[in-house]
Amino acid sequence: MTVSPTEPHLTKATRSPLLAVAGLAVEFEVDGDTHPAVRNASFELHGGQVLALVGESGSGKSVTAMAALGLLPATARVSGSITLDGAELIGAEPSLLREVRGGRIGTIFQEPMAALNPVFTIGDQVAEAIRAHRPVSRSAATARLLELLATVGLDDPARVARSYPHELSGGQLQRAMIAMAISCDPVLLIADEPTTALDVTVQAGILDLLRDLRTRLDMAVLLITHDMGVVADVADDVVVLRDGQVVEQAPAAQLFAAPRHEYTRALLHAVPTLPELRLAEPEPATPPAHEPRPLDTSAGTTPVVLLRNVVVDYPGRRRGRPVRAVDGVSLHIGQGELVALVGESGSGKSTLGRAIAGLVPVTAGTVTVAGVDVGHASRRELRTFRSQLGIVFQDPASSLNPRRTAGASIAEPLSLHTDLRPDAQRHRVNELLDAVELPSRLRGRHPYEMSGGQRQRVAIARAIALNPALLIADEPTSALDVSVQARILELLRSLQSQFGFSCLFISHDLAVVEQLADRVAVLHRGRVVEEGPADDVLRAPRHPYTSRLLAAAPVADPAQQALRRAAWRQLTTASS
Repeated sequence: MTVSPTEPHLTKATRSPLLAVAGLAVEFEVDGDTHPAVRNASFELHGGQVLALVGESGSGKSVTAMAALGLLPATARVSGSITLDGAELIGAEPSLLREVRGGRIGTIFQEPMAALNPVFTIGDQVAEAIRAHRPVSRSAATARLLELLATVGLDDPARVARSYPHELSGGQLQRAMIAMAISCDPVLLIADEPTTALDVTVQAGILDLLRDLRTRLDMAVLLITHDMGVVADVADDVVVLRDGQVVEQAPAAQLFAAPRHEYTRALLHAVPTLPELRLAEPEPATPPAHEPRPLDTSAGTTPVVLLRNVVVDYPGRRRGRPVRAVDGVSLHIGQGELVALVGESGSGKSTLGRAIAGLVPVTAGTVTVAGVDVGHASRRELRTFRSQLGIVFQDPASSLNPRRTAGASIAEPLSLHTDLRPDAQRHRVNELLDAVELPSRLRGRHPYEMSGGQRQRVAIARAIALNPALLIADEPTSALDVSVQARILELLRSLQSQFGFSCLFISHDLAVVEQLADRVAVLHRGRVVEEGPADDVLRAPRHPYTSRLLAAAPVADPAQQALRRAAWRQLTTASS
């Protein structure tokens, strides 16, 4: 029998659980000390059901999943019980675990580019997963992999199979990983943050695919996420973990409507909200070109950033035609203003940010920042310009030097652009740590000794060390869990009020944009298709592309999310 998407939590009492976790405890031995990661966790997952494990980073979500697969390191001590269809997995024989991994349990990881081998084609890697668990010939494995790539909605499966990971987009890679995960018809799919690195429209497509696979294959899904909008979109039941303990579990609709535990209420309260969805009219055959907002010079001040008809081309492969990443963009950012740049992956957001920072050459048009024409500036002018600019990247773990302490990273721009003596630098570093709400004792720690939120605060402190005129924040919160994200956003608001810098905020999270931005510019295929005050753009979008972005953004309310999902499908169908 195929279980409908809304049925599992109503009928599960009449069936035996597919996955049963009982009294699970996981401890890690580190330098002679014992650190508990999971404490007496118990829950059940039934066939055809989507169960979401939610909680902040470090709550034990991924450790629980890895314990089921027997993939924890040798320093882990595991007790309790995890059974799959009645078979015990804790302490199981290696032969059983080999059968389970990839055979009965498929796994989707957060970052497909890191999980896939860069030197083998997608086809080779999916076929290897098939042949590892099924005694089939190469031709049969090839036929199966093409069928799988088509099943997960990839156009031209043969081309995708021939491609290497770097030749595909993030959404295509995630679909290919899902194809690998379901290649041997697993009864359970573990999806560990499967959409965190994806933009809202690609995320909506991946979530639609997971719902479809669950329904068609009667496959259970253990969804690990910190995104409560994703939980509202696909989950039947929710288990909330805090510090390794289950603090609440309930059907999704019940949990969102009336959370019982204060920690669950805090998680939901930290979720940024979106206004009610109002759709634009259907897109005309030739949408009118966007007219840039006129520059207001009545106050007698010049904008901190002024772009005029900016074009950025990348060289084509093998002397082929150049690829146009930014196409005729005109935009301005006033003193103390926060302008959000939104759009799908590949729309040109980060390229435009790099062009403003002088990191990418401009093919045509002009970029002026703090009075400096970036494209025609001398070396001396560029040095002055860079002292007026701060940048915060998406992943602080990769943007901070792992060999430098937090204090040394923050002090680096002071050493490069000022004549401050070491004692004055130390004083300034302490001031900056205080400004980003970190204790001064952290100045001696390295990035790997800090949490994700602490690392991002260090990156922000470094970016504002020289009191810049402009801060470019490129997806600064997308890698953080919801409660840490809320604190970082509040910090950015406070710092902008305190220091008065202008900000270009690049993001695909429209709920975050709604909280922060004064104005929003929507970028699509390198062009600004809509621009205006944040309230106008996000509450009454004029361009159908903006409507599709808004409809694709999940909200932490199952009933509202069902309406947004239907609207996204309607808009996507109309535009195809």
